[in-house]
Amino acid sequence: MSDVTAKHPHLVELGQFLRARRADVTPQAFGLPERDAAVRRVAGLRREEVADSVAISHDYYTRIEQGRLAPSEPVLQAIADALHLTPDQREYAEGLARQAGRRTPPRRRTTPVRPQLQRLLDQLTQTPAFIVGRHLDVLAWNSLAGALLADLDAMAPHERNFVRMVFTNPRVRDLYDDWESVARTNVALLRRQAADNPTDPRLAALVGELSLVSAQFRQWWAARHVTHPSFGTKTIRHPELGEFTLDWDAFAYTGDPEQQLVLWSAEPGSSSYDKLRILSSWVAPHTPRDTPTGALEHADIQD
Repeated sequence: MSDVTAKHPHLVELGQFLRARRADVTPQAFGLPERDAAVRRVAGLRREEVADSVAISHDYYTRIEQGRLAPSEPVLQAIADALHLTPDQREYAEGLARQAGRRTPPRRRTTPVRPQLQRLLDQLTQTPAFIVGRHLDVLAWNSLAGALLADLDAMAPHERNFVRMVFTNPRVRDLYDDWESVARTNVALLRRQAADNPTDPRLAALVGELSLVSAQFRQWWAARHVTHPSFGTKTIRHPELGEFTLDWDAFAYTGDPEQQLVLWSAEPGSSSYDKLRILSSWVAPHTPRDTPTGALEHADIQD
């Protein structure tokens, strides 16, 4: 563990993340008397209460939350226990601490989607499928996914971002009965991806844009919740075919861990399954492009 003179961006984010989680823990959940909770001036726990439970000095814990000190692994684990962090939250905090320890951050290149993967998507004629990359950019898709979600072919590359679409595209927003839950989950996914580089200029531009257009995004982004779901079930409303209940699964691509294949499917024999077959009959096969879909118009980024 070491104190730092110039604040490291990962340590700053770690401190702010722990502060947000400290505010989420009720005194009762921490084992404090209910009468004590009624007179406190801060939401959640006080810094000194967390420090005492972890057996570190109040000043030491304060410096961690201020982004001035990198906690050792045992201390961070003890803080995670005290704050009742979920597995996803623990992974996020550990990732920030690990990145702060790097002398030279890794250089990552935006990788285009391989043509073979686009061919695979196109052959899934009755399964909506798409590939998302860094910051939930939609890099490739099949015709059925476009017919179900939005006209992705008509969008500029920078507009094909799932979080951006959820907050700014009326068609995508109207798809979901539980839009708020979907939007919160996407913000939490984006926040988790920010662990690698909280100061990424592309991330900053996206967050800045969405913060200007949506007070809800600003609020949820500041709350610093993180998640990493890999499957689930959603009910969506198609403007012509009505409601679909679809299961979704996400699979990481070993050729590029930042790319994930997302598949939506319906239970055979269900009305949603029949509607997918109808929608599939309406759409033409995805037309291959001269330039791979994933070749976004972005320069290499220093993470």
